[in-house]
Amino acid sequence: MPNILVVDDKDSMRNMLTETLLEEGHRVDSAENGRKALDLVRNKSYDLVLTDLKMPEIDGLEVLTGVKENDSDTSVIVMTAYGTIEDAVTAMKKGAYDFITKPFDTEHLCVLVNRALENRRMLAENSLLRQELLAGHGFENIIGKNDQMLEICGLIQKVAGSDASVLLQGESGTGKELFARAIHSLSLRKDKPYITINCAAIPRELLENELFGSEKGAFTGAHARKMGKFEIAHGGTIFLDEVGDMDIALQAKLLRVLQQKNFERLGGTKTVDVDVRVIAATNKDLNELIRTKRFREDLFYRLSVFPIQIPPLRERPDDIRELADYFIDKYRREMKKPPRALTREAINLLQKYHWPGNVRELENTVERAVILAEGKKITPDHLAIRLQRTDEIQLREGAGLKEIGAHAQMKAEKAAIVRVLKQVRNNKRKTAKILMIDYTTLFDKIKKYQIDKALQEDE
Repeated sequence: MPNILVVDDKDSMRNMLTETLLEEGHRVDSAENGRKALDLVRNKSYDLVLTDLKMPEIDGLEVLTGVKENDSDTSVIVMTAYGTIEDAVTAMKKGAYDFITKPFDTEHLCVLVNRALENRRMLAENSLLRQELLAGHGFENIIGKNDQMLEICGLIQKVAGSDASVLLQGESGTGKELFARAIHSLSLRKDKPYITINCAAIPRELLENELFGSEKGAFTGAHARKMGKFEIAHGGTIFLDEVGDMDIALQAKLLRVLQQKNFERLGGTKTVDVDVRVIAATNKDLNELIRTKRFREDLFYRLSVFPIQIPPLRERPDDIRELADYFIDKYRREMKKPPRALTREAINLLQKYHWPGNVRELENTVERAVILAEGKKITPDHLAIRLQRTDEIQLREGAGLKEIGAHAQMKAEKAAIVRVLKQVRNNKRKTAKILMIDYTTLFDKIKKYQIDKALQEDE
């Protein structure tokens, strides 16, 4: 039986809606103001929230925002008078399922409520199917329902059955090795060896020995024949992490393995044949390395038969809550601690943070928080991360075009808003009209860019 919350400051309307929905067979709670509604939402799960738009103190838009922050899948219907249709449209943009204008027929309301509940049910089913898709096909440790991640999982399923070389590209900490393991576990080689080697962590002289092995007496200290990683991985998969850091001379030998499926050990003359599927990963811009003669173009084409770009965590904020909950459960079990839960303020902080270290940084942050938290709640104080002020934000080294564009847009928007506000003597409604945006959007940007503070400092 669905749980519905009715929010309206008028007793007669609230009571009428409650009785109507109870007669339809729903479980119904009611709140006479936005503050009580948000308290209820934080402590109980609702399938649908039916809220009035115009209420004192906390209005329907703030209720909508709070509901969506708590559970983005909860359906919200906004009730509004004819004179506030523009605000209702704003509510739709902020995630409301629909709006209904007063006065309305109760039959029409019930039809709309049933549609919203059906939408909620479908979202829940889709989420479950997505998780089953990930968990049942070698993606047990890959968390997320972001569309980009689901698309990547689909690509991995398609390429896994072949022997094509795969190049995983993405920033450090995005989980490239998890995807490499998924490809191997889904492949026909899954029962054969899976060998990993970090090309950045081993000096060039030692890396060649690690990859291809050596004969007895090949160098000082080589007292016996040593098998290399390629030989050990015969029949299986080798994962070359941070391949962009490989020495240019060693790249030629790797190219031969990819082309001819054989090599010689260091100090040896005998050719060793191998059957190995190669998966490589890098956080470097290989095209730039090719341009500066630090990476072989022919090797790049051999490695990137099937390239996959892993998105940074900041481009998949809808996965942050799920990832954080996963890591909380993981580490509290390891530390034999009782269950922990993030407060709403902690969730907001996690979702607003830029995460330069991506999933790895999130995992480390959560592990520390689980250690620090004494009670059942994890608060912002336990997270030890600080949001940068707008004037502190700098482009990180190696930023891509998307990030550069977002940074430039932020600076341009802030400058334009400040300029117009000064022209109209801080009249925000005039500013919104001149900039051709709605008042709510302007207010959000003023808050995001801390423009009021900047204007005060200029005075």
